[in-house]
Amino acid sequence: MTILSSIAGPRDLDGLSIEQLRQLADEVRAFLVENVARTGGHLGPNLGVVELTIAMHRVFSSPDDPFIFDTGHQSYVHKLLTGRQDFSQLRSRGGLAGYPQRAESPHDVVESSHASSSLSWADGISRAFTRTGRADRHVVAVVGDGALTGGMTWEALNNISDDNERNLVIVVNDNGRSYAPTIGGMARYLNRARTAPSYRAMYRSSGRVFGRFGAAGRAMYRGLRGGTHGFLSRLTNNAALYSNLDIKYLGPVDGHDLTAMIETLELAKSYGAPVIVHAITEKGRGYQPALDDLEDQFHAVGKIDPDTGVAMSNSTALAWTDVFSEELVRVGERHDDVIAITAAMLRPTGLARFAERFPDRVYDVGIAEQHAVTAAAGMAFGGLHPVVAMYATFMNRAFDQVLMDVGLHGAGVTFVLDRAGVTGPDGPSHHGIWDLAMLQIVPHIRIAAPRDAARLVELLDEAVSVSDAPTVVRFPKGEVGADIPAIERLEDGVEVLARGAAPDVLLVAIGPMASLALHVAERLSAAGIGATVIDPRWAVPVQGGVVQLAAAHRLVITLEDGVRVGGIGTSVRQVLRDAGVDTAVDELGVPDEFIPHASREQILEDAGLTAEKISDDIIGQVRGTRIPIARPTAL
Repeated sequence: MTILSSIAGPRDLDGLSIEQLRQLADEVRAFLVENVARTGGHLGPNLGVVELTIAMHRVFSSPDDPFIFDTGHQSYVHKLLTGRQDFSQLRSRGGLAGYPQRAESPHDVVESSHASSSLSWADGISRAFTRTGRADRHVVAVVGDGALTGGMTWEALNNISDDNERNLVIVVNDNGRSYAPTIGGMARYLNRARTAPSYRAMYRSSGRVFGRFGAAGRAMYRGLRGGTHGFLSRLTNNAALYSNLDIKYLGPVDGHDLTAMIETLELAKSYGAPVIVHAITEKGRGYQPALDDLEDQFHAVGKIDPDTGVAMSNSTALAWTDVFSEELVRVGERHDDVIAITAAMLRPTGLARFAERFPDRVYDVGIAEQHAVTAAAGMAFGGLHPVVAMYATFMNRAFDQVLMDVGLHGAGVTFVLDRAGVTGPDGPSHHGIWDLAMLQIVPHIRIAAPRDAARLVELLDEAVSVSDAPTVVRFPKGEVGADIPAIERLEDGVEVLARGAAPDVLLVAIGPMASLALHVAERLSAAGIGATVIDPRWAVPVQGGVVQLAAAHRLVITLEDGVRVGGIGTSVRQVLRDAGVDTAVDELGVPDEFIPHASREQILEDAGLTAEKISDDIIGQVRGTRIPIARPTAL
């Protein structure tokens, strides 16, 4: 029986010796490599926080002392130590989520996987504990150095420093990386501490400076209080930053030294006020393939060979991100004013090739989507055309900047939204299902949804030619699939993909929903109902061609992989009404819900977005005389 298999909850750690805890750490790493290799997931980040998480659970009493993980992808070790050791269906329907999830365990507090929010949560919870007579409880927030590039972190620190009568421990998990190496002035500042001779030679654990003296050492620490800042600052060249915020600082600590981490966390626990523990960790620790991957150290992997780290998939199909990546380089070669901006996701969003070709035309702003958007507005004012590439879910965080900085000022900025629509295994906070409903309310914005690779290429080129308004090009996660040719293009760019024997049903397909719409049309044709399938290409604003075709049909069905509430279908209905077109409209899309992790296919089926369900519903309407469909006649 392994030590790991005997752990049913955090208190099972209490009776283990340091040597047993070290063995447990080895077992946890072996477990992660073996199991995540089968399912895919965030491997590198979790390998880096094994000892840190064990030490946290040894010192604190979760869930009475809530743990808050920023961003949550490094919570696998936490799951293992809180009784969740069945990883066989990790990130699949019915299995464990890839992020903390309240429904799984009372040990999970914050489900959102958006970075830089943990300290605000910790600030709020610790204030609530103090105000409601639970001041004996501690709140522990784990924040990566990458999250320190986000403005929300510093807003929280500003407020945390305003009230020191709380038990709040902030663990800075400093591995020099977010998805990739952390950038910016904060990264340089932390790197100086990480590599300072005083740290390397003597002070690998500030906890040991005091902790080796037991209770006397802790008393010495509490007595020094404010003076400790200056003392540790001289040792590590790092505490001055936090001392200016009146937050006590311990570190840097070797995050893989269990004794050091436990001693330091015990000191932090005993202080009685907000404390920062600066832990130095190594992403991918103990797994050579991850350490050899200098780009992202196996931040997130698919199914891999656990021995070599080589991906198990043999697919050679092109991904949407790859199409964008290659085309942006060609766009950059044609347009000297085009620059690229990323929020700490150079490779995941496909900007690495552009950075290799034009290294001085790429700006990585860190995990700071709001800043990225407003900076882009400024660059547009200065004569450039920024292409801001991010996951669709992270655009949620910068809506005000899109509206008031880009939109209001008529800035020529192109937003490229990867992972738009239903994304699947990463769960509710990663689905990109809100972008269409959210962004289309920005006046004068133009939103393109390519159905295939050829359309992505042409729509990106069209987008960067717009200089007086924001443009959006959005595409889903995964493989592109075959190109879908049009049989006709209208003057405004709307493309007709199929025409039925009669103008009965008009299927308006948004982006990759075109393939689904064509399958629906085939089933309707077999039932004697004529269907026309169109791709607006530019979904916003609603094109005149859509209105004209809707007026010539008896029923309009809109298909989108975003939320139905306020989606493209809603806009089509409103535009038709304003134009005096009384054709009935059914808007099909994703329900206005937080959708749990599952495959994209499972989620679309749950939403009724399958050819069988849609065509059966239409046939039922026709045969139930709800819609007066004419018998097929020649067009």
